[in-house]
Amino acid sequence: MFDRFILIVMDSVGIGEMPDAEKFGDKGADTLGHIDELRGLNIPTLESLGLGLLRDFKTVEKKQIKGAYSTKMLECSMGKDTTTGHWEMMGIILEKPFPTYPDGFPEDLMNLFTEKTGYGYLGNRPASGTVIINELGDEHVKTGKPIVYTSADSVFQIAAHEEIIPVDELYRICEITRNEVCVGEHAVARVIARPFVKQGDKYVRTERRKDFSLEPSYPTAMDLLKENNYQVGGIGKIEDIFVYRGLTASIHSHNNEEAYRDLKKMMADLKGEKGLIFANFIDFDMLYGHRRNVEGYGKALEEFDNYLSDIIDNLEDNDLLMVTADHGNDPSFKGTDHTREMVPLLMFSKRLKENGRLEDANCFASIALSICNNFELKNSFKGVNFLEFLS
Repeated sequence: MFDRFILIVMDSVGIGEMPDAEKFGDKGADTLGHIDELRGLNIPTLESLGLGLLRDFKTVEKKQIKGAYSTKMLECSMGKDTTTGHWEMMGIILEKPFPTYPDGFPEDLMNLFTEKTGYGYLGNRPASGTVIINELGDEHVKTGKPIVYTSADSVFQIAAHEEIIPVDELYRICEITRNEVCVGEHAVARVIARPFVKQGDKYVRTERRKDFSLEPSYPTAMDLLKENNYQVGGIGKIEDIFVYRGLTASIHSHNNEEAYRDLKKMMADLKGEKGLIFANFIDFDMLYGHRRNVEGYGKALEEFDNYLSDIIDNLEDNDLLMVTADHGNDPSFKGTDHTREMVPLLMFSKRLKENGRLEDANCFASIALSICNNFELKNSFKGVNFLEFLS
């Protein structure tokens, strides 16, 4: 039995199309594969954990150190977004996808938004957030109306200049939208506050983003751990995705560098404790996937690889490190949205004497199953107990 699980999500680092990718318009998507082909990757730490064993790469070698195991996971849920992926890792399977709005939100929903919040709106269409705030920013400043937009994901995003609608007021608008507007058939996965300011002649988003998520529909692995007096720490946007549920500690890191710093701090603070530390590294998706920046994505992976090496050095002997992703976001693919892909799962512990390439797992919930079985917590999560294959 392991004392602690250190679960790291490389946000959007997919490893090739899912068998059903065509249904999502994502046939041919391959986040890691295409970055490797187009600019190469120097990621010796991920390589040492067995990433190269999971598929053929151009620049990633097939090797693996003692104590490392690697596999790929397929997503059971019908989605390719942050909430769906993270929820599934903690045991929640979505049989029905969250609602999406490729043509913008319906008029009756936007009328309800105006009635409940007291604000009109601009936009109401799928858009890149960095683009739409510059298209409508001047009009927003003149009228005071928030900018509403969505994407291929199940999100209702509300953007506002911090000097026109103060951030606390923007959060209030989002809370009303979450609790009184986006409900029932329109219960999107996340309502997102997107504050921005003007720098020079451009409007730019600030790091005061806040997500207002749906609550998981039944107990997650995190809930079970907390109920049984184990420590559950969240790093990055974990607290937003799970609405603070199941957490005993949380640090809201805003980028990969902060997540690295905060993860090391929490590992030290919870030294000797048993449970889970769940960390999201967001930059891959937020800064480079959606913006279709292959070079930036590759550099972020190489920087993360250095962070990961140091995190491994700081593991306790009875920790199990798990490094995975929640979906894909191929920066060389069409559009600007997530891609329906399999994800890698790399595991390592200093106490393990062997290493290996495991069979692909048919569900992200295998992580929840493995963690709960490790602590002998009764559960009905789907998937594979990876611990049976580690030695």
